[in-house]
Amino acid sequence: MVIPGEQPFYASVTGNAPELDACRILVVDDDASLRRTLPRALAREGRSFDESATVADAIAALERQRYNLILLDYRLPDGTGLDVLDWLTRHERDEAVIIISGEDAIDAAIGALRGGADDYVRKPYHLAQLQRTVESTLHKTTLEHANQAMSQRLRASERLHRFLVESSPDLIFTLDTEGRFTYINPRVTQMLGYERASLMRRPFSTLVMAEDVDRINSLMFARGNTPGESFNVELRLRRNRETLIEGGVESTTVSLTGIPMPGSKGRISNGLYGVARDISERKRAEEIITFQAYHDQLTRLPNRVLFKDRLELAIAQAQRRTGALAVMFIDVDRFKLVNDTFGHAEGDTLLRGIAARLSTTLRRGDTLARLGGDEFTVLLPDINHPEDAEIIARKILEALSLPFRLEHGDFRATVSIGIALFPRDGDTAEDLTRHADIAMYQVKRSGKNAFRFFDTELNAHYRERIALENDLRLALERAEFELYYQPQVSMKQHRVVGMEALLRWNHPAHGQIGPATFIPVAEEMGLIGDISHWVLEQACAQLALWRKEGFDDLRMSLNLSPHDFSRKDIVEMVTECVHRHAVPPAQIEVEITESMMMQDTIGVAAKVKAMREAGLSVAIDDFGTGYSALAYLQKFPVSTLKIDRSFVRDLDGPSTNPIISAITGIARGFGLHLIAEGVERAEQAETLRILGCDIMQGYLFARPGTAAQATAWLEVAPQPAMPH
Repeated sequence: MVIPGEQPFYASVTGNAPELDACRILVVDDDASLRRTLPRALAREGRSFDESATVADAIAALERQRYNLILLDYRLPDGTGLDVLDWLTRHERDEAVIIISGEDAIDAAIGALRGGADDYVRKPYHLAQLQRTVESTLHKTTLEHANQAMSQRLRASERLHRFLVESSPDLIFTLDTEGRFTYINPRVTQMLGYERASLMRRPFSTLVMAEDVDRINSLMFARGNTPGESFNVELRLRRNRETLIEGGVESTTVSLTGIPMPGSKGRISNGLYGVARDISERKRAEEIITFQAYHDQLTRLPNRVLFKDRLELAIAQAQRRTGALAVMFIDVDRFKLVNDTFGHAEGDTLLRGIAARLSTTLRRGDTLARLGGDEFTVLLPDINHPEDAEIIARKILEALSLPFRLEHGDFRATVSIGIALFPRDGDTAEDLTRHADIAMYQVKRSGKNAFRFFDTELNAHYRERIALENDLRLALERAEFELYYQPQVSMKQHRVVGMEALLRWNHPAHGQIGPATFIPVAEEMGLIGDISHWVLEQACAQLALWRKEGFDDLRMSLNLSPHDFSRKDIVEMVTECVHRHAVPPAQIEVEITESMMMQDTIGVAAKVKAMREAGLSVAIDDFGTGYSALAYLQKFPVSTLKIDRSFVRDLDGPSTNPIISAITGIARGFGLHLIAEGVERAEQAETLRILGCDIMQGYLFARPGTAAQATAWLEVAPQPAMPH
């Protein structure tokens, strides 16, 4: 690693110097014989020699090459050896120099040594003396070079480590045995806003937030601290208030690693080395993630998980104190209408507004949570009486009485509230929430915009409902459904002209169950489509069988659920089944309710028209109960009207039945078939006959029966005893 602004230490040490394992020697002497003999006398493995006779030649050689050693004669033809020494000094060269001279004057030796020569040998000399001087000088030079390289390495290492510490993104510091700063790097200014000089000799604890002081002191000054054994802790360091901008955070959260430093004896701590890393961003991210995990993102309210945690804690506290609490389950009425009409953005605005108003009705210790969609829950701890929860419920209804201003206009929101009490209605979070939910649904079914407390009868009802749902899911698979048939009798022809297929469920435990009990459940569960398809298949198959037995003109009536008409392929499903069983379409009559006809929310008219174009008959069941069906007969090309049993039940005579008279007139006017259902008495049948209704069905003729019983009725039509 190279420190900015510095050269690598190895470059300054080696430069262009010769390698230490190869020794190059320059012999400078005007005596040619000496220049030849010295290399032979000083020859060693790895040594090489160059020679020069003058100062100029020597300087030229030095400009071309670096040497480990120069053997330099004092007297030269163009100067003295001092000239070479002077050149070496000016050019900051580090070659070792031994002056070889015949000068007797001491001044020559002094001048040479002062000029930078490493040694001085006077001529004549013994060869051994020269060899020792050369060996000693080379050895000393090698040591000096090694020492110089080591010193430069140490200086470079020191610069490197100082650079790393001074430039570290972490706060690095040392403390003495009393916890006072002895060193702190510049990062402290950026991290905490202090000048580091102002912190020297100050206790580290002055930077620690008061809540964390005891904890960090217990770690720093623990008796068991051993040099080299580190500890890690998260704490908050105080920022310099003088440098804080308005609204700035007063502390920085750091992850601190502390390492006790060895003292003079190697086992007693001599202070602390610390590294503190700023983890504020990480902690903020963790807080955001934690908040998102336990809060609803739209309303910022606690979510289902956090509500359950708080409820379980409140239950535990109430059990210890023998106290009570309440749980509310709140559902927004008609919320889907807002989403479908104005869009989900407006729906979100409404939910935020509702959450804000709900919050204003609660006490300080209460918890309001959003479970999802338009469902909210409320925890009311520490209530003394059920009336306390009732007061809150009334406040909620009142708070929502004013309209909410949405982008497309005002909307008045109402809610249905179910309330469960601890310990009366349950002792677990799941039971209390579920029971409050059950009570809320009862409010929904009773008209909405109200509250209700849970009671055990509701629980029993819902347990039965769940059991019924579970059994209903398996009813088709277990072949528990059966079609019963009720004859439609022509009074003029004295025979059965039609059969209405009526579904029964042969429950293995509860016996036969009528459609009024399980069809609404099947519609809510989304099973009605499969059940209707089964009814259609069975009815068509039975009609095909009766046709083979000779009853060619028999008509089969069957009921379809309003939910069936939400299917895009309802017409194709019916016509395909009819064709597959080779039944004339006109002999299949599909019954729809008058209320479904009047609402026409799912394009019923278009599907009825398609059925009629396919040749199928379509009857309006319970005709007359809507009181406005006449306007829809132009729109719906139906083929049959069925007079509702509520009109037939009260028949006493022709003069007292204007509604039935009107219905018979409507049927004649539109050219429609007319069937009266629910005929139970002979007087009713006679009155209907007089009013112009020929085809009837009801207990007067036969109760719904099996296919075998229905076959017998086809052979011998059931006849009522008519009054005279």
